[in-house]
Amino acid sequence: MDFEPTVEQKMIIKTATEIAQDFGPEYWREKDKNHQFPAEFWKALAEAGFHGMVIPEKYGGSGLGMLEMALAMDTLAAEGCGLAGPGMLVLTAVMASLAITKYGSEYLKEKYLPKIAKGEFEFCIGITEPDAGTNTLNTKTFARKEEDGSYTINGQKIFISGADHANGIILVTRTTPLEKAPKKTFGISLFVIDLPNPSIEAIPIEKHGLNYINSCEVYLSDVRVPKENLLGEEGKGWYYLLDMLNPERISFAAACTGTGMIAIKKAVEYARERNVFGVPIGRYQAIQFPLAEAKAKIEAARLMTCKAAKLYDEGKPCGAETNMAKVAAVEAGTQAVYHAMQTFGGYGYAVEYDVERWWREINLVRLAPVTQQMALAFIGERVLGLPRSY
Repeated sequence: MDFEPTVEQKMIIKTATEIAQDFGPEYWREKDKNHQFPAEFWKALAEAGFHGMVIPEKYGGSGLGMLEMALAMDTLAAEGCGLAGPGMLVLTAVMASLAITKYGSEYLKEKYLPKIAKGEFEFCIGITEPDAGTNTLNTKTFARKEEDGSYTINGQKIFISGADHANGIILVTRTTPLEKAPKKTFGISLFVIDLPNPSIEAIPIEKHGLNYINSCEVYLSDVRVPKENLLGEEGKGWYYLLDMLNPERISFAAACTGTGMIAIKKAVEYARERNVFGVPIGRYQAIQFPLAEAKAKIEAARLMTCKAAKLYDEGKPCGAETNMAKVAAVEAGTQAVYHAMQTFGGYGYAVEYDVERWWREINLVRLAPVTQQMALAFIGERVLGLPRSY
């Protein structure tokens, strides 16, 4: 087992470090305050080739894997961006790119992948619904097939990040109603739809953090979609979706470990400089031990994240590893940011020190892309062999 990064991976880490240092905490503080999309950062990622990292060379990408992407994401977060930096890569550079690469027709690949690789196309992913929540099989958004082979889609989605800004959406629908499906996993279909679309309305939801990109309610009213925009085969979208969610979990695990590390580094700097009773507060074990423990847990979560990414890249089963990586990384990252805030004391609550923003952001990942409880339920059932709990 070789833990030494390859030459190419070292270059990716170096490039990610340079980008993160150019777009440090002050940049994200202003973007969050003003609710602005980080267009300059998006462009920098494009110039570095990060948007096309997992896209095959044939379509303008680098043909690399999720391990390289995870290293880039962790580094972006740890070296200055926090959760926001890698968050800009998840939907388009990871989920959309991999879905279209693995399941899209040649038409869809040629239409979208080169644009993604150049940073010219931004995707959102339309999964969650108000009534279905985590139970995607209960999706009500329905795509009715017309006589000419096209589809008419009606329905509603919620918490769709970037829906008001993106150039396209990968939409999860039912093409067979749940009650008529031979089994509940059949009848889910995915479509690639260009935005804006006059039959699609996106309404931003005011939220707690990550204000660089809006999360939206999305209403679809008689949206006409040509048959060429069906992703893969009709009715088999559930299996495509599961495959998309594994790299999503790897991505957020890397984002959490990186965010935890930037919080620890800032806390350590402060603990060395801040004097109370004549000595630096970093001398006290009440400060040292929580940060040291958080660091140890982050390094362990990083290893699990890399293992999950490597298994995914090798085409091996990785559901257990991606869920364990997500659970471990979220807990480690959350603990790190929490203890960083405690180290700063009252200053940790001040916007100018950035810790409160990382706290707001990392707590989202306890809820999405899957709750900690659902990830634990997966581990309980699929890894430990316990009875199904839901």
